[in-house]
Amino acid sequence: MMLLLLFFLLFPGHFPAGERCNPEDKAALLEFKNSLSNPDLLPSWDPNSDCCGWYVVECDETTNFVTSLTILGSLSGTIPPAIAKMTHLQFLRFHKNPLLVGEIPPAIGELSQLDFLEISWSNLSGPIPHFLAYLKKLRFLDLSFNKLFGSIPPSLSTLPIIFSIDLSRNRLTGPVPESFGHFPDSGTTLALDLSHNNLSGEIPPSLANVNFSRINLSRNNFSGDGSMLFGANKATVILVISRNNFEFDFSKVRFMKPLVTLDISHNMIYGRIPTQITESILLQELNVTYNRLCGEIPTGWKLKYRQEGFDNSSFFRNRCLCGMPLNPCKP
Repeated sequence: MMLLLLFFLLFPGHFPAGERCNPEDKAALLEFKNSLSNPDLLPSWDPNSDCCGWYVVECDETTNFVTSLTILGSLSGTIPPAIAKMTHLQFLRFHKNPLLVGEIPPAIGELSQLDFLEISWSNLSGPIPHFLAYLKKLRFLDLSFNKLFGSIPPSLSTLPIIFSIDLSRNRLTGPVPESFGHFPDSGTTLALDLSHNNLSGEIPPSLANVNFSRINLSRNNFSGDGSMLFGANKATVILVISRNNFEFDFSKVRFMKPLVTLDISHNMIYGRIPTQITESILLQELNVTYNRLCGEIPTGWKLKYRQEGFDNSSFFRNRCLCGMPLNPCKP
């Protein structure tokens, strides 16, 4: 007995302790690793150890299923199909993997428990797949900084509890789907970022129905009316539509009380700046430059976090804006 006890003390690794990790999840993780072209970058994924202790892997403390996987900067090649076997994943993140290529695989659409999906700062290409709409528990979707092309799937608007969609910094073309004005009423606001793409056309009037928390449509080729994005009863904090071809009467818009950032620069927006803007006590960033605005810049700002109004960098390069901080209006 003494010899056996001494062996345990000297060579503890030869006797596996109670392992938390679900065996099927462990097998799926090892298959995932072995499918990579550079599996050596995950050295802690040792088949002789508990996968709940592996780097970038997290397990549920009650069920022991793998619920979270984060791959940062190490993945090359394509996303292995074995990802579909981790059926209890709720959080999946591939971030800053410049050698990650190929398309978003159908295996992703089988992860029915996903709450958070991010595949960003990689070199994925191909279209945004329609099967992402199968992920009915998804609240956060981030596919930014890739080389995705084609149109935006209208089916994304069927995600019942989606909270944030970021498709920015890709090569997407076509219009904003009309269905994006009809997201299910999940009792929350929506953050939408479609900036830095090649999207075009007029945005659908139905977007007036959506209570955006943040919306960024900048650096596309949108045209026509964008006034439906404004509204006194909306909860929008950030509204950025710069560097497009929007053309509408700015004097008719009404501003949201929570508004912190407003950028409508580099468009063809005309009319006056409504005096109501001075009542936006939270406003910190304002850019209306390079438009066709006219009239006197409103005064009497009631800003909560700024001692004064905005300087000329917020207003210059318009057709005939005048007044502080620009040149005085002519009598």
